[in-house]
Amino acid sequence: MDALLDCSLDIAPNTIVSIVGPSGCGKTTLLWSMSGLHGLTSGEILLDGKKITGPHPDIGLVFQEANLLPWRNLIDNILFPFEVKHQKPDMAWIDHLLDRVGLKGFEKNMPNELSGGMQQRASIVRALSLRPSVLLMDEPFGALDAFTREEMNALVEEIWLETHTTIVFITHSIEEALFLSDKVVVLTPRPGRVLREYEVPFERPRTMEIMAGKEVYDLTYRIKADIYGHQQSKRTAKAAE
Repeated sequence: MDALLDCSLDIAPNTIVSIVGPSGCGKTTLLWSMSGLHGLTSGEILLDGKKITGPHPDIGLVFQEANLLPWRNLIDNILFPFEVKHQKPDMAWIDHLLDRVGLKGFEKNMPNELSGGMQQRASIVRALSLRPSVLLMDEPFGALDAFTREEMNALVEEIWLETHTTIVFITHSIEEALFLSDKVVVLTPRPGRVLREYEVPFERPRTMEIMAGKEVYDLTYRIKADIYGHQQSKRTAKAAE
């Protein structure tokens, strides 16, 4: 069975778009296709009107795991993509990013000396160090504890407010999607199609007061009803066959 089918999506520049849906609906497949790391059996991915056919220098990717090389310290992990591309790093920009995410002073630490949250911060710095126009994030905080995850969400929002990098964010958390996003896209169960798109109207920065409000609660309920209601209707249809 196809992971995605007739899945069409437009992402405006300088926005954060979260993609949510039931497990196995093709969220990660969609993200990897956007990155150029996953081939398509049909259709196309366009960036600024140009077809993506492989890894692209303007697209950064943050994985579910930090994927730091265990034998290299933090700064050497961040510089690794520049070595591969034979490019000179902008050390002033990298230094700014390290300071921005609270990793200044940890440059010589090895990955096993860093917490999970610090490792994910390092992976974000590594991705942003190349100044991509698009940053793809594949449920990067799913393995973190709730408190650290909230810190990381706030960090992503702060970085976005500074850089306005276009971000596509995969998550299973509706609350996380609403905190971060300008738009939330809901996919159907596999094969994934776009079921609905929700514009998120809340002002930034998104405070605790905003996130605890009735509007957020109501929008969370509507998105969950879309996901679980569609799952239930599909199970009922299968049972009737």
